[in-house]
Amino acid sequence: MLKIYNTLTRSKQEFVPRQPGKVGMYVCGMTVYDYCHIGHARVMVVFDTVARYLRHSGYQLTYVRNVTDIDDKIIQRANENGEEFNALTERFIAAMHEDEAALSVLSPDIEPRATRSIRAIVNMIQKLIEREYAYIGSNGDVFYSVSRFENYGQLSGKNIDDLNAGERVDVDNAKRNPLDFVLWKMAKPGEPYWDSPWGQGRPGWHIECSAMSTCCLGNHFDIHGGGMDLQFPHHENEIAQSEGATGEPFVNYWMHNGFVRVNEEKMSKSLGNFFTVREVLKQYRPEVIRFFILSSHYRSPLNYSDEHLDEAGVALTRLYTALRGVEIVGADIDTDFKQRFEQAMDDDFNTPVALAVLFEMATELNRAKTQCDSKRSYELGWSLKKLGGLLGLLQDNPEDYLKGRVAQQGNIQITGGTPTLITNLETVIDEKIQLRLEAKKNKDWTTADKIRDELKQLGIVLEDRPDGTTDWRREN
Repeated sequence: MLKIYNTLTRSKQEFVPRQPGKVGMYVCGMTVYDYCHIGHARVMVVFDTVARYLRHSGYQLTYVRNVTDIDDKIIQRANENGEEFNALTERFIAAMHEDEAALSVLSPDIEPRATRSIRAIVNMIQKLIEREYAYIGSNGDVFYSVSRFENYGQLSGKNIDDLNAGERVDVDNAKRNPLDFVLWKMAKPGEPYWDSPWGQGRPGWHIECSAMSTCCLGNHFDIHGGGMDLQFPHHENEIAQSEGATGEPFVNYWMHNGFVRVNEEKMSKSLGNFFTVREVLKQYRPEVIRFFILSSHYRSPLNYSDEHLDEAGVALTRLYTALRGVEIVGADIDTDFKQRFEQAMDDDFNTPVALAVLFEMATELNRAKTQCDSKRSYELGWSLKKLGGLLGLLQDNPEDYLKGRVAQQGNIQITGGTPTLITNLETVIDEKIQLRLEAKKNKDWTTADKIRDELKQLGIVLEDRPDGTTDWRREN
């Protein structure tokens, strides 16, 4: 029985979809004016894992993740670059898709864009004006009247009187209330715009998600997700807009993933600890990054550091090493491990516990291999790969994973400790291993140790097996 922590109720609740067997899930996606950072990667991986598991659980899922392709930051960046805003956004949308593919994030079922949803946005604003939840300000912008929505603050737990006390009234007095927020902005000279009943302009950020989510999933749907930083005011405003326009409940379950911290400090450009996915991929393999993200519960803070990523690499190598040499063929999944894995995931998608189950499987698989129990090895190998796949992990061939990066680099000759170019690194490594085996056979331990050290310097780790043979892998 799946239970989800619902931010709206501040409690873990049994998940009951609105329509039996069907789930609608909307997740706030990226604002595309720059490359995705590690915080974006966490949102991508977390809700991709949620989507994978919902489908595994038998639900017919419609997963929607939007793209914000018009806002102040996009316009500012395009102006700085001297390019059209849509050229900027197209470039970064393509980069975003490359990053998510690298992290084994499956594409959402629907990926609406704000600029392609203008008609729906305008229609929703018109409904809000008709229902007296919105008004035209003195500067021509259209604003949402927060005081008209009785339950404002229910998601974030904020009190509207306290919020008012902490706000400063805008200098231009365009709004009736300092908490009111913009739905439609009148275009300034040189800015992109669309026609509307209130004049040429563009949508506010909050109304974009309300319109896109309800257009794709209906006025009332099951799950809305995003980063914890969006809880207020973005998601609070979405509730006010959507329920104000439709008169219906908006979302049943709100899910928010925790912040990403860097060496225990908040990630920010001003602190100089801001990392894009692409920067991290230069140092670490994509699957290591995904494993690292899933090693913490999605609601907990995620502390990014080289040390933690190195640990993730070592741990992932342990799992692949267990799968090494096992013929992965269709077999029955181990019922006990499957049940324990699903119990972990049913408990608010507890991926750290699910990963612990995978490591227990790996331990038993290693034992079965040592005992030459082929049937048990096949069963555990198949089970480990299938359950790992529900987390988007362990889908590479073990040999490709353990040796693949070296094969791609594949240009280093080991002679006199000085790297030089060669045509096939794997052939040279295998030759070196044979020379080492001969040296050990002749009890020439000095030469055997020297070869091991030479390979170690190049990031190649040798693994001697009880039968006298030697495997190798890339060092993490």
